[in-house]
Amino acid sequence: MTDALQQALDLVEELDQIRRTTRIQSEYGGLASEGSEGGPYDWQAEWHNYGADNPERAIIAGNRTGKTRSAAAEVALHLTGLYPDWWKGRRFDEPTSWIVAGPTNELTRDVCQYALLGGMMEGTKVPDGEGWIPKHCIGNVDFRQCGVQNVVDTVKVKHVSGKWSDLAFKSYEQGNVKFQGVSRHGVWLDEEPTDHAIFTECQTRTLDKNGLILFTRTPLFGMSDIVRHFMDGGPGIYYATATWQDSPHLNEHERDRLLMSYPEHERATRAKGVPLMGSGGVYNVPDEEITCEPFEVPAYFRRICGIDFGIDHPAAAAWIAYDADSDVIYLTDAYRKSNETAVYHAAAIRGRGDWIPVSWPHDGMIRDKGGGKALKDQYEEHGLNMLPFSARYDDEKGGGQAREPITMEILERMRTGRFKVFNHLTEWFEEKRMLHRKDGKIVAERDDMESATRYAVMMLRYAQSEGDMYYDMPDRVDTSDYDPLDEFSR
Repeated sequence: MTDALQQALDLVEELDQIRRTTRIQSEYGGLASEGSEGGPYDWQAEWHNYGADNPERAIIAGNRTGKTRSAAAEVALHLTGLYPDWWKGRRFDEPTSWIVAGPTNELTRDVCQYALLGGMMEGTKVPDGEGWIPKHCIGNVDFRQCGVQNVVDTVKVKHVSGKWSDLAFKSYEQGNVKFQGVSRHGVWLDEEPTDHAIFTECQTRTLDKNGLILFTRTPLFGMSDIVRHFMDGGPGIYYATATWQDSPHLNEHERDRLLMSYPEHERATRAKGVPLMGSGGVYNVPDEEITCEPFEVPAYFRRICGIDFGIDHPAAAAWIAYDADSDVIYLTDAYRKSNETAVYHAAAIRGRGDWIPVSWPHDGMIRDKGGGKALKDQYEEHGLNMLPFSARYDDEKGGGQAREPITMEILERMRTGRFKVFNHLTEWFEEKRMLHRKDGKIVAERDDMESATRYAVMMLRYAQSEGDMYYDMPDRVDTSDYDPLDEFSR
């Protein structure tokens, strides 16, 4: 072999090594929405960034939507410290210790271990570095004797500090005892543990380090305890959902073919991550029955916008157009945004038509602690055509309104073809699919756009067509019945 040929081969090997060791930078260095090829989608980046304030996060989504990719990438980032510039999620400035687990030794190896380390180089027990952890960061690897080949037990991972992080692989078939022991910075559970005690044990392992719990699941077996834990929500708990429509990497023709090959009762779960909730779902109507193609709204349709102020959750708005002749409501647009001020939200809402009446909930009378001005008045000052009193069934009875009557009206309209939704409103459909009941009551979590929709439908009698700006209502708001702690405030 000539020196020139050897140099060429060495260069090829070096370039290949660079490619293998920079997957985090090349695939997660930029966002897909900003033109980065292979970068995370918006829903994935949002899920990562919510980790700053939510130590328990789940992705409850359809098959092949990118659940494993998202969780594996995040685990690798925390182990190595190689955070991308766009990252606003949780950061550790020290080496970390993680548990990663799946249902069986074989599945943990084939899914989680492969996603993080890649496969084994031919004839060796050395990871090839095709996973999310760069090859040059993979240190000592110990294997577990469990009757399945190449099952990794523990791995040392080089952190940017120069010290070493610890990664341990486990399976649910080992039992909850194997999850006991030392504290961890994080745990990634892929699919449902066979024993709920495994989940609570993992919560305990992360407690003193204020660590993270990541859970990825396609809920084929319905509303399990852990799925419900995340969907019911609470402080520090967040979940994302994704459908095949949110996953441009899937071939559309093959996706549609495969969907039709599944049993009908599995299709919503496989493609959309919808738990098989049965009577637990609030709007038990298939998306396809209420979806319609967007169209230019005729001038004679009556319009109204509903808003949810987002005092301790994202602010949201929903626009409906009402065809009085056929008694059909069309949801034409929806908006949801976190961590912004009234002026930002008002500008976004005003841009859809500043003449459209805006229906708002009774918590709009809460006054700003700084200027002492009610939220409703702030939005009005920024140019919104706010209705003079809060959403209510009866003009004379304000304050908190019971949720069930308007929810049942919308459900009945869905069932009878009198409530249609423009098919591009994917975030609204996400809320609709996941809205559910617990002990008979609707769980008021992740329902911001749905709430805005209810407020709009509740005040449908004041919807207006463009140019018709007369309101047969009092000029003043009666706040004597306002109770900010009312149980029906959302």
